Amino acid sequence: MTAAPGGTAGTGEALHKPVPKAAALLAVLGVVYGDIGTSPLYAFKTSLQLFHGMPVTETEIMGILSLIFWSLILIVTVKYVLLVMRADNHGEGGILALMALAQRVSAGSGLRRFLSLIGIAGACLFFGDGIITPAISVLSAVEGLEIVTPRATQYILPISAVVIVMLFALQWRGTGSVGRIFGPVMALWFVAIGVLGLIEIVQHPFVLLSVSPTYAIALCIQYRSLAFIVLGAVVLCVTGAEALYADMGHFGSRPIKLTWIFFVLPSLVLNYFGQGALILSDPKAIENPFFLLGPDWLRLPMVILATVATVIASQALISGAYSITRQSMQLGFLPRMTVRHTSNTEEGQIYVPQVNTALLMGVLILVFTFRSSDALAAAYGIAVTGTFLCTCVLAMVVFRRQYHWPRWAAILVFGSFFVIDSIFFAANALKIPEGGWVPLAFGLGLMALMTSWNRGRALLLDRWKQDSLPLASFLARLPQSRTVRVPGMAVFLTGNPDYVPAALLHNLKHNKVLHDRVLFVTVQNLDEPEAGPDRRTEVEELAPGIHRVLLRYGFMESPNIPRALEDLKDRGVAFDPMQASYFLGREVLVPSMVPKMPVWRLWLFLVMARNAVSATEFFRIPSDRVVELGVRVAI
Repeated sequence: MTAAPGGTAGTGEALHKPVPKAAALLAVLGVVYGDIGTSPLYAFKTSLQLFHGMPVTETEIMGILSLIFWSLILIVTVKYVLLVMRADNHGEGGILALMALAQRVSAGSGLRRFLSLIGIAGACLFFGDGIITPAISVLSAVEGLEIVTPRATQYILPISAVVIVMLFALQWRGTGSVGRIFGPVMALWFVAIGVLGLIEIVQHPFVLLSVSPTYAIALCIQYRSLAFIVLGAVVLCVTGAEALYADMGHFGSRPIKLTWIFFVLPSLVLNYFGQGALILSDPKAIENPFFLLGPDWLRLPMVILATVATVIASQALISGAYSITRQSMQLGFLPRMTVRHTSNTEEGQIYVPQVNTALLMGVLILVFTFRSSDALAAAYGIAVTGTFLCTCVLAMVVFRRQYHWPRWAAILVFGSFFVIDSIFFAANALKIPEGGWVPLAFGLGLMALMTSWNRGRALLLDRWKQDSLPLASFLARLPQSRTVRVPGMAVFLTGNPDYVPAALLHNLKHNKVLHDRVLFVTVQNLDEPEAGPDRRTEVEELAPGIHRVLLRYGFMESPNIPRALEDLKDRGVAFDPMQASYFLGREVLVPSMVPKMPVWRLWLFLVMARNAVSATEFFRIPSDRVVELGVRVAI
């Protein structure tokens, strides 16, 4: 079961590649592993507290530790690190990158539409996870103050809110800068939790027997339905696994894999087992086993370190949310938004202000609504496991068709993971009335937005084709039309290179002139992360002084039309940026007499269209070189 030669995925796994530098590994710790790295704060405690009303014995403690250990091994290590992260789309990861890869190797429009829905659903659930992670992580850390002094209870919510606001205020600096700031802190965090756990394990080494799956099986046999409910809390230990894949484009797969296998995983296992050993020796420690692991004098420093670490925990989801937002825009599922590049060298390091603000508001609402990490735990998990399921389906298609795995192997491997993820999803579905509805409602709402935008753009394109004049017919009649040609260069943006741009027709109608040099520019979005230099630009001379230009961009790139047009000088097209005028058509969308979309979808589409970033800003066109011509379009 190996990748076919020439495949796009797995190319970063060559054994001869040098080990990444320490700075890269630290940056990975700061951005990628914050979420899963702070799960020990609440995962084990929340799982044990489900046995309320009964004494917690060796069976429960060892059983839960076994479930946590094998969840980390099977879901994170085997499924994501060893398998799914091989399916990179030219170096990019994330569920939308995986969806694009699956669609590319699939035949039939019906199957591609199905895979598209799976990818959108997974992306929407990932966003749902993204608003819960900062809330539950920060709350669980600040709640450690209650262990230091009970009088701190009234300050937990205000402190949490301040910490969250500061986190989102830092985002404009970019993931690279944030990673350099947060990386050393997370390294200290993993060393600290690993050492604290190891100290307790040395005193009670019996807990290491939990690596045997027999303890997990015994727990499930003894408790049955209650054990099924416990699985909904155990899954908290793997939240953040999807972020490993989503953030792969920021750093590459190799640093992420190395840090997980040799540093993060051992530290997590040691801490979980250390908490179990502590409760075996002192059952009262179940109140908060993480903070009770260390001596009294260390608790306040650990609360401070945990608070900083949980701030970092949110970074993986926030960075992934930026990446998925840009992918969604380029793939046609979201309207244009402002994308700011935060690095001069790394294309993948971006900041999306609108997404940042929306996430901040959502997180603060959750904090003041649920008010504690235990209450938020009910809302956590269902979005994560839903994304796991979507990833399984897409990965099965990719490994079967891209890597030419035998059908039985793809079904056996990813079918097994699908069953495991389904069990976790079903266990979390029981928590829907208690708060699990929050990420589901958020995900469904976002899915309605994305599908409405995609459908609306398709209808708009169909309507535009009906009303437009074929370019070939226009050029054929141009010599006989006696159109006045004036000095200068006009750049017309058009979504379809075979039709005359509406802006040109309006310019002829009102100004009755055509420039000496004309460029018809079409931006094409590819289903791969980047378009190579040899594929970026395609130029064709249609008539004297008139050229058609195709600019191709991948879904992880941000278009820059002026910069691309300056490169036309090497193709024999004289382009002077100070002489060029950009003619854009501003579409004023209105409902038609017989709408082709449900009223609610049409309303969503119109609202998004009116609030989308202008083409001038999105394509980085100088505003003083733009001429906009409005046109009403009924859909």
